[in-house]
Amino acid sequence: MTDEQRIVITGIGLASPNGENLEAFRKSLLAGVSGVTTMETRFMGEVLAGLCRFDEFKYQTKKDRRRGTRAGSIAIYCAAQALDRAGVDLDSVDRSRVGVFAGITEHGTVETENEIDLIRQFDYDTSYWSHHHNPRTVANNPAGEVSIRLDIRGPHYTIGAACAAGNAGLIQGAQMLRLDEVDIALGGGVSEATGSFGIFASFASEHALATHADPTKASRPFDKDRNGIVVSEGGGLFVLERLSEARKRGAPIVCELVGYAMNSDASDPVVPNPDRLEECMRLALKRAGIEPADVGIVSTHATATELGDIQEARALRRVFGECSHTYVNNTKSFIGHAMGAAGVLELAGNLGSLEDRVVHATINLDAPDPRCEVRNLVMNEARSVDRVDYILNNSFGMLGTNSAVIVKRYTG
Repeated sequence: MTDEQRIVITGIGLASPNGENLEAFRKSLLAGVSGVTTMETRFMGEVLAGLCRFDEFKYQTKKDRRRGTRAGSIAIYCAAQALDRAGVDLDSVDRSRVGVFAGITEHGTVETENEIDLIRQFDYDTSYWSHHHNPRTVANNPAGEVSIRLDIRGPHYTIGAACAAGNAGLIQGAQMLRLDEVDIALGGGVSEATGSFGIFASFASEHALATHADPTKASRPFDKDRNGIVVSEGGGLFVLERLSEARKRGAPIVCELVGYAMNSDASDPVVPNPDRLEECMRLALKRAGIEPADVGIVSTHATATELGDIQEARALRRVFGECSHTYVNNTKSFIGHAMGAAGVLELAGNLGSLEDRVVHATINLDAPDPRCEVRNLVMNEARSVDRVDYILNNSFGMLGTNSAVIVKRYTG
């Protein structure tokens, strides 16, 4: 590819349950620090959750926050942080050539539940319904709040791709750059899932909501004692640029995005299809021009559900079973499932490995499920390796949407 076609990541902004920036997040992962805790939620009492603790008012006013949403607040925080880390001065660029592409799993549920709870206190008198409800609940809200708050005038929209949405946001940003629709793309994903009792209740009714006496041990992908998902909130937005433009402005280049793929199971609403998962990973590898053995780390999607973990492990064995120097890990074991932000946070947590050659562990793997056996699964303690040139990041979602993104250590 020419430098105009090559896509690089130059800035990362994130909010996670165990870190409010990339350095803090990476430090927690390497130290084995979980971000899962407990919270009270409507009608269900105490539940396990991954909650972000960042300064909502660092980049927006209290009035902005009252009018907007938690997802929008997370997105603004991540976008401003990413632009700052990439050295992008919006006053020095064409704002109409900057785009925002935020993946989401769900949006509007939290605000609707809140309004219904409010009018319930007034005998369901709809005159108490907020006039902010419509702009809060439209699907493009998180990306739109970023656009308004930061005065970004290029295209903005969200990509609804269930729990593959974080990867989908990155892919959309890369595609818009290659189409020359934008010069700078903010791509990634956000989620305010912990604000909705309905999300917790639905997973509970599916017998897929994690329980554990110790919250930090509740998220247990690949472990035979896993009993479900820990619902989390979070966000991650990356600054993506064409390599030619990044070089012109002397941008700090974190890595290069070299391959990606999305496909559909076309089979079951909730049970992954290992054949399609395998095809998705192989297509991403083909587009990156590499072999499975070239991959240093596979960041898994596994959510700690019975069949989900098993089906992904099957696909991984087919693609990477003969790769002696490919290591496998899982970030959800630390932070739970951040839904639309999951994929991008999981990729962000592994990017440090391109430089320090340390693979963060999958924690809470006390009794590995033999049905989930995967070669070189890094368990409970971080592992130093000889080199990491490529990372493949898996992210799958309900209704059978699958994604894989591959990044490369930048060497010029």
